[in-house]
Amino acid sequence: MRGGRRGRGPNAGGDSTGPSGEELTEKVMYINRSSKVVKGGRRFSFSALVVVGDRKGRVGLGLGKAGEVAEAIRKGNENARNGMTGVALVDATIPHEVLSVYDGARVLLRPASPGTGVIAGKTVRPVLEAAGVRDVLSKSLGSKNAANVAKATLQALHQLRRREAIQRLRGIKIQGRPEALTPTPVEPSAQAAVD
Repeated sequence: MRGGRRGRGPNAGGDSTGPSGEELTEKVMYINRSSKVVKGGRRFSFSALVVVGDRKGRVGLGLGKAGEVAEAIRKGNENARNGMTGVALVDATIPHEVLSVYDGARVLLRPASPGTGVIAGKTVRPVLEAAGVRDVLSKSLGSKNAANVAKATLQALHQLRRREAIQRLRGIKIQGRPEALTPTPVEPSAQAAVD
């Protein structure tokens, strides 16, 4: 390959099946080329950052390094599949706001109403889409390093907890709203008597 690849990698992505038969989406987020000067010239090596998910709450991130681009992508894909973990989602969005810090990268995620879509940058978006999030607001603060931003996003998704899980953890059961707090409807005849 002449000149190699520098900066953001191709938007390569595809669907494949996992070991248990579920449909997995995979996307190459970033390809980096590094060179080492030796006696005979330069030696190039490549690293590929790959995200894999089933779009139903499971996602994994993998970094593969090799002398060829294809081999680096294959290794990254394998690492991502092996590291897939579950994420707590509520319908198509996240249960609550979360801020995650990974090295210099800071990622803020906020739940959004249905129909909003994934409002995210080019590094945060693939991770959220692979996890199955369809409505979310996000902001990347701090470092622009693709690997760190992606890891901060994944860490933010792992910090999410559903209400039921927190109740179970604390050993409490919260009922619906008490009757005293719900407004009582006023009958039209009573309203006329007041006026």
